[in-house]
Formats: sequence, C-alpha cells, structure tokens
Amino acid sequence: MLDCALPSEADSYQLTRMDRKLIQLTQEGLPLVSRPFHQLADQLGVTASEVQARFARMQAFGVLRRIAAVPNHYRLGYKANGMTVWDVPDDRVAELGQRIGALDFVSHCYERPRHLPDWRYNLFAMVHGHSRDDVKDHIAEIAELLGSANRASDVLYSTRILKKTGLRLKGD
Repeated sequence: MLDCALPSEADSYQLTRMDRKLIQLTQEGLPLVSRPFHQLADQLGVTASEVQARFARMQAFGVLRRIAAVPNHYRLGYKANGMTVWDVPDDRVAELGQRIGALDFVSHCYERPRHLPDWRYNLFAMVHGHSRDDVKDHIAEIAELLGSANRASDVLYSTRILKKTGLRLKGD
C-alpha cells in the first residue's frame, strides 16, 4: 500500500511524469513477486535503483508517507475485530501504547486527544481475532497488561468491511 500525503504537505515537490507512472502502477499495491522493484523497473524502462530512489525521494518530501504491507485480515481467518479505547494516565500513554502495539493481535495502536467530559479515552488499539470470543480474550490480556493504569475502557466491534484505498491518479 502506498499512503500518500495531501498536496499541501508536499507543496515543494513536483511530480514528474515518471513519478506519476510509478504511483499509477502501484496504487493497487506492489506486485506480488520476489523482486517487485525490479518488475516495476522493467515496466518503466529504468533500473530498480531508480524506482527505489524515486520512492525514497517522494517519501522524503512527504508525497508518500509510507510503503507498507496491508494484510486482508478476513482472508487470513481473522473474522472479528474491535477498536478498543482506553483511559490511561497521559504521562504513560506513549509507554503503554508501545507495549500494546507490540502485541501480535493488535494491528495498530495510537494516542488520540480526550474530549472531556464526553470522551475520556486517550489510547486506541485495533484488536483482531478468529472470533469475537478471541477478541474478548485479547482485550482481557490488554487490560491485564495495563493493570492499574487502566481507568476505563470500551470496544467498538466492526460490523462490515469498508473499502480501504489510498490515493488514485488517473492515467495520462
């Protein structure tokens, strides 16, 4: 997956025709081959080093935020997931977030601001399991990890899959 920045974040970078072609070739994902940069290079008529350099340059200027694998959890058998929210002390949120984010059943974990008095939670973690019971067990594991730092929590279970795509460029 290519995660692209908004234009205002990358004002100082001018996309070249080759950059656009590279983004268009990868907007559905990198080729699933052993040497994806080489395959892209062959398609573009450049070297794999040039492909890597273009990605690195676009990333350095903030045009691309990251290049990452995005597994389809449902195809891997993880049919249940829930966004957990936690109220933990602000001075420990970074430390605790690192520990939760390292768990193998958590795909992402991040801090968000509280919106008191309506929303007290400041730590979010997406939990995946083969069943809702698995997710509940994982949530209990997080609660145990947090111990007395867990002042409150809640979970929002997913009910449907939303289409997830990054930036899409039209052809030239």
